[in-house]
Amino acid sequence: MSKELMEYDDQKEEVSVGEIFSEDSEDKILAKEEKKAKKKADKELKKSAKKLKKEKSDSSDDDSINKESDTEEAESLDDKKSKLKNKKKKHKKSKKETKPEDINIVKELLSLIVYIGIVVLACFLIINFVGCRSLVDGQSMEPTLHDGDNLWVDKLSYTIGDPERFDVIVFYYDDETTYIKRIIGLPGETVRIDQNGNIFINEMLLKEDYGKETILPSNIGRASQTILLGKDEYFVLGDNRNNSQDSRISSVGNVHRDSIVGKAIFRIYPLRDLGIVE
Repeated sequence: MSKELMEYDDQKEEVSVGEIFSEDSEDKILAKEEKKAKKKADKELKKSAKKLKKEKSDSSDDDSINKESDTEEAESLDDKKSKLKNKKKKHKKSKKETKPEDINIVKELLSLIVYIGIVVLACFLIINFVGCRSLVDGQSMEPTLHDGDNLWVDKLSYTIGDPERFDVIVFYYDDETTYIKRIIGLPGETVRIDQNGNIFINEMLLKEDYGKETILPSNIGRASQTILLGKDEYFVLGDNRNNSQDSRISSVGNVHRDSIVGKAIFRIYPLRDLGIVE
């Protein structure tokens, strides 16, 4: 071989070796970069994994907190329910402990009090506005009424109406004493009794048969002269005409409307004479 050819072969060999070397170094560099990139990617993955883990742990903590609060609320509701149940049980127990006998006694007492109140009120209304009981004392109303008779006196009739002729009335003689007589003369009329015992109303003979007997001249009293009755005055006589203190005497005189208690309408005792007073 020539010298130039040998030099050319050497250069060629050097170039190929260099090329091999350069190729090896590039592969190594690429491998290193791949490793670095892989490490970086691993680090990024680890970071993202840690971040996800942390977020999960935080969310799990929040869930646990919510769960705890829910459990606490549930427990508080359970406590309230249990308390209410206990109260109900206590109330039931107290009800059970109350004896039915005690309840019945209380009810009976209350009903008795209400009943007594109603009776008292009814009596008050009846006595003051409806009627009352009156006892006959003496013989001035015989033969219609007798000594000891118990009468029911109607007040309501004279509250809504006026007394009428021949009504048997109870009136106040004084603050403590009441008399029972029969109405003969009405307000505005004149009354006179003659010597024969005849009764004249407005100078007209009164036809009646209530008197037990004819009035004696000694018992005519102030009625021997004509008596003019006022607008609220009544002339009364007892049926036992010769044994009665009535309008013929000055101590009794004309009966004023305001002093009349009521009309005797019913005899309630004795039972054998039970009935309407006429």
